[in-house]
Amino acid sequence: MIEGLLIGLQTAFSLQNLLMVIGGCLIGTFIGMLPGLGPMSIIAIMIPVAISMGDPSAALILLAGVYYGAIFGGSTSSILLNAPGVAGTVASSFDGYPMARQGKAGKALTIAAIASFMGGTIGAILLMVFAPALSSVALLFHSAEYFALMVVGLSAIAAFAGSGQVAKALMMTVLGLIMATVGEGALFNLPRFTMGIMDLQSGFGFITLAMAMFALPEALFLVLKPREMGDSGEGEIKDLRINAQEAKAIAPVIGRQSLQGFFIGVLPGAGATIASFLGYAVERNIAPREEQEQFGKGSIKGLAAPETANNAACTGSFVPLLTLGIPGSGTTAILLGALIALNVTPGPRLMLDEPQIFWAVIMSMFIGNLVLLILNLPLIPYIAKVLSIPRNYLIPFILFFTMMGAYIGQNNATELLLLVGFGVCATALKFANYPLAPLLIGFILGGMMEDNFARSMQLYDGIAFIWERPMTLALLVIAAILIVLPSFRAHRARKRSMEVADGD
Repeated sequence: MIEGLLIGLQTAFSLQNLLMVIGGCLIGTFIGMLPGLGPMSIIAIMIPVAISMGDPSAALILLAGVYYGAIFGGSTSSILLNAPGVAGTVASSFDGYPMARQGKAGKALTIAAIASFMGGTIGAILLMVFAPALSSVALLFHSAEYFALMVVGLSAIAAFAGSGQVAKALMMTVLGLIMATVGEGALFNLPRFTMGIMDLQSGFGFITLAMAMFALPEALFLVLKPREMGDSGEGEIKDLRINAQEAKAIAPVIGRQSLQGFFIGVLPGAGATIASFLGYAVERNIAPREEQEQFGKGSIKGLAAPETANNAACTGSFVPLLTLGIPGSGTTAILLGALIALNVTPGPRLMLDEPQIFWAVIMSMFIGNLVLLILNLPLIPYIAKVLSIPRNYLIPFILFFTMMGAYIGQNNATELLLLVGFGVCATALKFANYPLAPLLIGFILGGMMEDNFARSMQLYDGIAFIWERPMTLALLVIAAILIVLPSFRAHRARKRSMEVADGD
């Protein structure tokens, strides 16, 4: 391992590779800030540039820099405009955007930058230490376990509901699962529920739905409720620093979510999205009751958790990619294609046959995370000034990026019609006080859950996989506990209040 580290340091600290890290992080950060242009799009565009270099180490370092730079920068549009263009930063908007509305945009961006840096750095350390051992653990997870993992993700949905809104959250989750069934099914490659519209054959686009659920209602609320949305102290950007008490509050969150996010990222098919949602849900569920009520209203823990988890998961996703040749997400699938195009075969022998590539990528992650922190922290006061734009200019700005993101996501005009339709419905639901996040979570996890359930049914001839695979059963038991726990807590709280009332 020491020899590998020295090889990695020598390769990563060459002038060319240092420029690749810095260039990749810069490109990724600024692309990540634009809703609709996620890491998949920019990495696909950058592949010809990377291949033309000829040096596999430099090419992979550049593409890896773009990847975690895009996730790092993706939180900016989530926090400032409530327009998450990358699935992994949706959960960051739950508390990041309320903080921005309270005039704490600078503090929110600072927390996001520090949490992202720590998550990525701790993830890189874990990758360096555990990569060989974790590759064998990742092989134990088959489609049955992935299905159970998605159920665990959905069972934590109560964490995204406000007080007394669990029933509403469950209804929205079911609606999200229904929407995930539009398009070609997992068992039969035939269109479902498309109403004869060819553009719906591949289903609803995630970007379109994310923009319709979060960004468009914000623009409409600025028009419909100008007084309510206007009093947020946005004119002056202050509170850029976090104090000792806030640092003490988020430190254990960062520690826990770096570990949890990394291990979720290791699992092929899980990735930053599930890591960020589970990170948020776990931190809310273990928080004291008075802190739980702050989640969704500008909690610093609610922002630090998904930001740490998604960056740690990005690093973790390189374990199955480099050690098994299995892509853990759409982005790492594109990276796998780039590796093959560069005549590099990822797998168990990569550490032995091409140690300079394996270790150089790991070393570049440390450099890249430091570059991202140095790049982002000084720019926070200027980035946060987006919120000081007058409302009559901000509305067209949000609408432009929303429509651009939806159109680029699927490249057809039907998406714009869907965006407007879903946006109006989302605004009505928001007025009726329905939480919108569970719908998007149900939609994201629904497709993956159906695919893995269909494969498990085919492999095990029915639902026998539930009791035949102990790990699947264990995950489903955890899911059941997560479903029952909020009801049990609520019942216990009611019982206590009744006892207190009787005592009086």
